[in-house]
Amino acid sequence: MAEIKPFRAWRYNRHLLKNISALTSPLFDVASEKQKADLYDSSCNSIHLSIPRGPRPAENAAATLKQWRDSGCLRQDPVAGIYVYYQYFKLSGDPRPYCRRGFICKIRLYDWDQRVILRHENTMPASVDEQVELLAATGLNASPTHGLYTDESFELEKYMDESMRRPLCEAEDYQGIRDVLAVIREPKIIRRFVELMAKKQVILADGHHRYAGSLAYMQQRMAANAAHTGTEPYNYHMMWLTNTQANDLKILPTHRLIYNLKSFDETAILKKLEHYFTLTAVPDPSFINEIIAGKKNTFGLIFSQCAYQARLKSGMHRRLNWNFPDEVKKLDLTVMHYFIIQQALGIRGRDQRSSKCIVYERSFPICLAKMAAGQAQMALITNEVTIEEVKNVCLSGAVLPQKSTHFWPKVICGLVFAAI
Repeated sequence: MAEIKPFRAWRYNRHLLKNISALTSPLFDVASEKQKADLYDSSCNSIHLSIPRGPRPAENAAATLKQWRDSGCLRQDPVAGIYVYYQYFKLSGDPRPYCRRGFICKIRLYDWDQRVILRHENTMPASVDEQVELLAATGLNASPTHGLYTDESFELEKYMDESMRRPLCEAEDYQGIRDVLAVIREPKIIRRFVELMAKKQVILADGHHRYAGSLAYMQQRMAANAAHTGTEPYNYHMMWLTNTQANDLKILPTHRLIYNLKSFDETAILKKLEHYFTLTAVPDPSFINEIIAGKKNTFGLIFSQCAYQARLKSGMHRRLNWNFPDEVKKLDLTVMHYFIIQQALGIRGRDQRSSKCIVYERSFPICLAKMAAGQAQMALITNEVTIEEVKNVCLSGAVLPQKSTHFWPKVICGLVFAAI
């Protein structure tokens, strides 16, 4: 199963750690243009390594990394360790404080078909190529991907909690989350981490393109290295691992907005939907996410002048004739993409991934604002996917529909970097 090992992280020097909150940055797939513009103004912000800009971004990142190393802005820890990373946060409407506990390590890269690292979504080749180019230029994992393992005994948490008594640094990130980093260097304890993970599969929660980029880069290096042994640093990848058994894993829903669909006819669409769904008018769409909460195969439909709760009719699910495993067919999002987007809107399944008419939006208030401003033709509001559904799909060997999961809080960049 999964082979992990400790590593010597590159980290900001002690002087810069005093203001570490100003040096962290969001991941490339969640950073807004405004966030990026503000962070680029800081010459030492981690965004210059994780999301470099300019006509030759990878070369720029490599030059920045060399400058930071030469100047002492970044220093490599003298002893290898496993880095413990905790996120302290609260959920909207829930007064209880949460803490997501996990550890950052190097993990051996595995092809998808080896079934050690399990993916739940497909990747886009262009984005993977960008990651390969960045790795080739910098030789650096700029941010950890997020992996999930399952351990009902919670054996490792006691060691992680102990390390948190002596944190290395603490930051408040762009999400309002308190991020705390510590390290474990005792060989005996590290051995327990290695031994436990050697029995585990890992579900990749976040970072599919970065992981796929590392995998492709490793394959390039293997092909070019006649003396390849499998122990070279490029065979490993930096990952943050958290336990699925902990009650700290929040998956937010990702809604769909429909734009510029030709021959969009609200009356005709509703007539088609009535064949599959029981439609109930919702006078105030601002409550539609609460109205559908927890209801299986139930969605919110927002048009320009009206809104509906749409619940799939009894017996209708058996008409879903896409050639997917049962674990995928059971998902609300599969029902949405088949019965609403394909059958009612006319966008065929094979065309949906590349369709410019479908925009994915995580924020429910933004969906409302877009509809109120007349900027979209229709909003499809959905419930979140559960971690058990993610597990079932991954173990079946299939992947979820596009943009199914938004694990929250997100890992941040800037606490540790890993040379490959």
